[in-house]
Amino acid sequence: MSGTAAARQILTGLHELMATRQSAQEKLDRTVEIVGEALDSEVCSIYLLRSGMLELSATRGLNQSAVHVTRMAVGEGLTGTLVSNRATLNLAQAKAHPDFQYRPETGEEKFSSFAGVPIVYRERAVGALNVQHVEPRRYEDVEIEALQTTAMVLSELIVNAGLIDERSAEEAAPERSGSAQLTGLTLVAGLATGSAVFHQPRITIDKVVAEDTEFERQRVYRAFERMREQIDQMAQQAEFGSGGEHDEVLAAYKAFAYDEGWSRRINEAIDAGLTAEAAIERVQQRTRMRMREIDDPLLADRMHDLEDLSNRLLRIVSGQMGTAATTGLKDDAILIARNLGPAELLEYDRRRLKGVILEEGSLTAHVVIVARAMGIPVLGRVRGLRGVVGEGDDLLLDADGGVAHVRPQPSVVEAFEARFAKSKERRAAYAELRDVEPFTRCGTRIQVMMNAGLRDDLTTLQLVGADGIGLFRTEFQFLVSATLPQREKQTRFYKDVLEAAGDKPVVFRTVDIGGDKAVPYLSNDSSLEDENPAMGWRALRLALEREGLFKAQARALIEASGGKTLRVMFPMVSEPWEFDAARKVFEQQLDFLRQHKRIMLPEAIEYGAMIEVPSLVEVLDQLLPKVSFVSVGTNDLTQFLFAADRANPKLAARYDWLSPSILRFLKRIVDASRGHDVTLGLCGEMGGRRLEALALLGLGYRRLSITPVSVGPIKELIRQIDLAEVGAFMNGLVAQPPADTRAAIAAWAQERGIDVD
Repeated sequence: MSGTAAARQILTGLHELMATRQSAQEKLDRTVEIVGEALDSEVCSIYLLRSGMLELSATRGLNQSAVHVTRMAVGEGLTGTLVSNRATLNLAQAKAHPDFQYRPETGEEKFSSFAGVPIVYRERAVGALNVQHVEPRRYEDVEIEALQTTAMVLSELIVNAGLIDERSAEEAAPERSGSAQLTGLTLVAGLATGSAVFHQPRITIDKVVAEDTEFERQRVYRAFERMREQIDQMAQQAEFGSGGEHDEVLAAYKAFAYDEGWSRRINEAIDAGLTAEAAIERVQQRTRMRMREIDDPLLADRMHDLEDLSNRLLRIVSGQMGTAATTGLKDDAILIARNLGPAELLEYDRRRLKGVILEEGSLTAHVVIVARAMGIPVLGRVRGLRGVVGEGDDLLLDADGGVAHVRPQPSVVEAFEARFAKSKERRAAYAELRDVEPFTRCGTRIQVMMNAGLRDDLTTLQLVGADGIGLFRTEFQFLVSATLPQREKQTRFYKDVLEAAGDKPVVFRTVDIGGDKAVPYLSNDSSLEDENPAMGWRALRLALEREGLFKAQARALIEASGGKTLRVMFPMVSEPWEFDAARKVFEQQLDFLRQHKRIMLPEAIEYGAMIEVPSLVEVLDQLLPKVSFVSVGTNDLTQFLFAADRANPKLAARYDWLSPSILRFLKRIVDASRGHDVTLGLCGEMGGRRLEALALLGLGYRRLSITPVSVGPIKELIRQIDLAEVGAFMNGLVAQPPADTRAAIAAWAQERGIDVD
């Protein structure tokens, strides 16, 4: 019997059973018979949570005398482990598992294989559904899926039929009393206080078993159509920088929304007897299981995208649309979400939104870039949020320390408020530096520029007093479009950017898409399927091959810069010939416009390259005579040097920007640029951290392009430094590195009263 047919048989039997007047125990006893017969299983057992312990409540195949006798704690034995982890177990040899515990009263010693799934109610496991066989075997995927579908239905039926007592039902509800502390990964540093607001309140599925499968199928079809219409409309009308979803979410929406495999799995769940909502949730549970098994952070991010899409489909089919942004924030709020896109973040009232806590989140996600630009602290990778935090709970977010305090005690509030007050004083002091030029103590003017890419960043340029935009990420406009953005639309936007910047310079980085920044209109190209996307077909490599795309952007930038100086920078240059080829595209477009268009052309074009591929440093002597400026991209450069994916949380904190290898490499670039009429800059997160910025200034960097919120702190730091003094120190440190370079630099700064915190 197929998995779908077995699940259908089980659901039909359970639906009929629950309509009878049999006692609760009789229903449990009959349930294990129904499941066991459908799956041809020698053993089928149900364990339910009662008074905090998992109790064998019904069995087919084990000793009946063990029913209501065998009990175990959550986390104890195989059943307790799968309930604790809310994860499926599928074992050919159960006794070989480290958590196996033998219970002699059950008579289970003759059974080798074991498969079990948790029974989940209100996001908490309240029991387990297990099967066993004498012969060693791993259960087929269709059998596991049938068990999972059955467990999903059981969670509703056992509660509605009173098969677990009220105390057990209460235990299944998340524990949200008393103070608690959550830990996570710092995505954007900062402090915040506010009430917990859930971005997407979880949809409650009231009905699981379908009465009319064809009716449920039509509901899903209509929901898919509406969802696809919404996504297409969003992509077409997305206003770059303020109205579009972030790159990976939008690309995944386009790819997954039309994925036949996904819709087929939902249809199979409906065939098994589930309602539309339950079928979507059933497939979503399978996705979550796969996510737990994925170590690759990029693949995990793609699975998060599918989960976001599933939530959208579930909201449509249930009629429960909207997010917390729709109703608006009434008080200072800390937003709680599984994952979030930058456009979704921008929908919230910034006067009220004080911080964000994510169950997932990535150091490289675009929502982090947006939040950093907005000055909103973000804590990510916080597991079990909904089990601890309730809507409206008081929260203290300390993203600096990677913790969040839930319903904090008065003593914790008092200490936090003292830190918060000091933080506000410092921010006020930074704001006063807006119009102050950053000169060192020795009188050297340092250029402090900012990174941008969002429309809202343009107003920030004036607010923080940056010298200009040292990195404008043009790819955002490409990433939020369902089709290649029209050249006219690109031209209008680039012109708006230049007008908003006024007399301050803007460095446009040409499009950096491909790899992990997928776009739907390139997704059919098999060459995009890189095993290592960050090092694959992306950025300038893609642009030079997609000549039409690159020519359109080149012409748009030239036309938008009429009467001004156009500064354009090429990303991921690995050899000089790539720079030559990219510049040739711009020069050809410039010649065409001179001959065929009566428009005002740029007064000059300054060409630059990003130094982020280590191979380019080996041939800087060939590149530097050709460029007006170069900018070191520390984010990609670091991961390439260390062969460490910076999006992987296991590796993100392992390699230090202040390690001798990085510092020596950065110094090589400074030394190589001497004697050339080239402006050397650095863009990346490294330049926005005070201790790292101190080291960079000591190595010889005089132009930093950083996040807007870092401009004030870095300006303040610059005014405390004597370049000759810090230069001599850094030269000595690089030549003879100490055991801990970070600690050595911090100690040197502290001795001289330089604040690098």
